[in-house]
Amino acid sequence: MRSTKRTTATARRLRREMTLPEVLLWLQLRQPGEGLPRFRRQHPLGPYVLDFYCPAARLCIEVDGWGHNMGDQPERDERREAWLAAGGIATLRVTAAEVLADPDGVADGIVRTAAERA
Repeated sequence: MRSTKRTTATARRLRREMTLPEVLLWLQLRQPGEGLPRFRRQHPLGPYVLDFYCPAARLCIEVDGWGHNMGDQPERDERREAWLAAGGIATLRVTAAEVLADPDGVADGIVRTAAERA
């Protein structure tokens, strides 16, 4: 599932402009420890940029802010999840509020889920 140059450029820009919840989560996920799965941030995959991706577990982690409940965003999220699922990639959604409240706990749950799938 190769990405276009445009999607790759968008991913690079998003790495520089990460939201506070994404930064807090990345600080926890970037060095998971010995024997645990590794993660990528703002990973381009096909036409999409995934907030975080664990290739060993084929797991996408999306941090949803308030904008994911507005307009046509829920339908777009469903299409994206269906496209990823067709490629064998599961999606785990966490809210930005959860990450802000307990970044360590959210990261631990994500790492456990990825380790089970890997």
